[in-house]
Amino acid sequence: MILLPESDEDLLRECEVETFRSSGPGGQHVNKTESAVRLRHLPSGVVVTSQQERSQHRNKSLCLRKLREKIEKLNYRAPKRVPTRVPLSVKNQTLEEKSRRSQIKRLRSKLSSDE
Repeated sequence: MILLPESDEDLLRECEVETFRSSGPGGQHVNKTESAVRLRHLPSGVVVTSQQERSQHRNKSLCLRKLREKIEKLNYRAPKRVPTRVPLSVKNQTLEEKSRRSQIKRLRSKLSSDE
């Protein structure tokens, strides 16, 4: 179980922040500024990056949101399955319904010369 602090400032103190030049659309602004952000959460080793926005601050907030979502997914544990059995009465009902259905289908067919 990975615990994260509530405030973004405290979470940033637990992380290693790395900025770099992003690629893709954005023209000269993207090519000249280090607006992409990579966050590495040191206690857990989880890494997230963002280069969607032109601003480093907005990318940093997007990274924090991604980090919280990723840690939440890692913390999720599926509930244990409780195995159940089909009751005997339900099994008997199913068998009766099957025999009724087979009788109906048998009556649909043409009579053979034996009968």
